[in-house]
This record gives sequence, structure tokens and C-alpha cells, in this order.
Amino acid sequence: MTRRTQTQRDWPQVAAAFAARVSHTALHPAAMLRARAEFLRETKRGGKASRWALAFSGGADSLALLLLLWAEGPGRWGRDFVVLHYNHRLRGRSSDADVKFCRDVCDALKVKFVAGSWAKAPKGASAAMARDARLGFFQREMNRRELQLLFLAHQQDDIAESMLMRLARGSGAGGLAAPRPVQRQADGRLHLRPLLTLRKTQIIAALRKSGAVWREDASNAESDHFRNRVRRQVLPAWERAAERDALAGAARSRELLEEDDVALDAWLAELHPLDARGTLDLRKLAGRPRALVRRALHRWLLAQTAEIHISRQAFDSLLEAVCAGRETRQSMSADGFAVLAGGRLRFRQVRKNTPRFHSRPN
Repeated sequence: MTRRTQTQRDWPQVAAAFAARVSHTALHPAAMLRARAEFLRETKRGGKASRWALAFSGGADSLALLLLLWAEGPGRWGRDFVVLHYNHRLRGRSSDADVKFCRDVCDALKVKFVAGSWAKAPKGASAAMARDARLGFFQREMNRRELQLLFLAHQQDDIAESMLMRLARGSGAGGLAAPRPVQRQADGRLHLRPLLTLRKTQIIAALRKSGAVWREDASNAESDHFRNRVRRQVLPAWERAAERDALAGAARSRELLEEDDVALDAWLAELHPLDARGTLDLRKLAGRPRALVRRALHRWLLAQTAEIHISRQAFDSLLEAVCAGRETRQSMSADGFAVLAGGRLRFRQVRKNTPRFHSRPN
């Protein structure tokens, strides 16, 4: 990132000016209602406000979120929060300058600032590797500080970008419903994304009118990464072709897909086809829609203790057998087989003491 200007700012004044232009009422209601509920719950329980964390890169989006939550904090969700910044060390001095900028802003606002970094960035690190390293740092800090909420600054443009990228790899409703305003993690903590109702152009305009400066990541202008190509080449052409607010349309579709995804999860939970031993009772799924059976099969995979790496073709083959109720034995990995017999699907291991299966959602 390169600094837009070296001029110092009165950041409390900038925050107040920004909040006057973009109030909390313009943010995603689900995210802010959950933040408010958590604040009230913790206040009633312990007599003090809930502590939370905010991911801050120094870019326009995360700066906007920081300024708004800081300005609106008193009386709503408190100012006892921690700002987390991760330095990937992929851009030399520019990355180090990001850290300084973020620390200066937080010092001016008198909020806790914690920076982490890759000790040694892997050669040729991908965007996915960088994201995983960053999220790992966030999780460690939240565990260490016993924080329950993490605010992230994804905005409406990110919805369309993510949707187009995931369409290209064939994601289902769960993947296409990302990024979500309220996302519960496996450890019970919550990720909140209040800016999903705002376009990037709205955020930039409000920041400029408020006198803010921020950091620009020069790598965003490069075409090495898929997301950058979608952002710079595909989205503008898509919006022109649509002759309407395509980003708002994508945001609406994301909401509807999330509703469908949640409904399927609830339906599957009511049927309870998976037992504590990791066996899938197919009789409970008889006559149900294929989408529900597919979801049950994904849950079955996640429930296994063996390390399973299954291709899309192998999964589809197993799904066909499950839907047809056809007895089958299919290799899943070097560790064992999927065995479908007697209306039940089991995993039969060929060796013991294997690591857990890990999966990343579409």
C-alpha cells in the first residue's frame, strides 16, 4: 500500500464527521442487532460492556468500520475493543508502513492495537494462504483475550465478487451465501460484517468528505489474482450489461440463498439422519429432495475421524448410489471405504489412529 498523504488527521473529529454521514442505521441490521444483543447480554451478566475485536488493514473499508464503531460506541456496544492487524510481509516497506498507519490511527482514537505478522512469508504465497494466516492470527488473539465478536469490513462489492468467483467453481447455496453478515465459527465465536449494505463508492465518498486518508494496496491493481480480475474487468462490464444496480441484485440473491441454506440445515437437523458413531441412516432421507441428501452426505464426511480427500467426481458417484439406495463399496482414501448396505452408510477404516478429516466450504 502507498500512503495517500503524510498529513496528520484529528481522527476523533474525522470519526464524528464520518458517523454523521453514515450512521449505524445504514449498516446491515442482522449484524448490528447481534452486536447490540451481545453488548446487552454481557452488560447484564457482568456489569460491563462486552469486549470485541475489529480487523483493520488500513484500507478504506476497515477504516470506515473502525471510525463508525468508535463514534457510535458509547451507549451502544462500548469502546472496550481490540483492533487486530496482520502484516503478511509480502510488500516490504509498504507492508511495514501499513502497520504504522494503523497504529497511529488507533493511538489517536485511544483504542488497543495488536499487530501480528508472518515470521517468514512462504515463497509464492497464494491469496488463500495469506487469508488463512490472517484468520489464524485473529483466532489466536481472540482465544487469548477471550473475545467473542470479530468485526470484518466486507462490503457490497465483495458480495458480487465472491459470488462470481464461486459460481466459476460450482458452489452451492452455502458458498454463494457468503460473505454473511453474521457467521458463527466452529468455536462458537461470531464474525460480524455490518458494511454489506454499502457499496465501495459510498464508503469512499463519505470518507473523503469526512477528511479521512487511508492506505491503498498497490497489488489490488494487478491481474495476478482471480479476485482482482473479477473486480477490475468483470464487475464493470457486468453492471453495464445489466443496466441496473447489479450489486444490489447480487446482495439480494445472497440474502435469499442464505435463507435457503439455513432452511435446509434446519430440515436436516429435524430428520437427524446421522448418529453419534458417524453412520448415516438413509431410511430417514427416503423420498427427500436431492439437495437434502447431498447436504446429509457432506455432514457424514465431516463426521468421520479418518483423513478423507475426495474428488468432486467421487462425491457425485457416492451421491448417486445413496440416492438410489444401491449397495456399494467405494474407496474414500488410503484409510478406508464408504460402505452402503442395509440402508446405512458407514466408513470402514483399514487402519487406526488417523487424523481428523478437514473440509473447507465452497
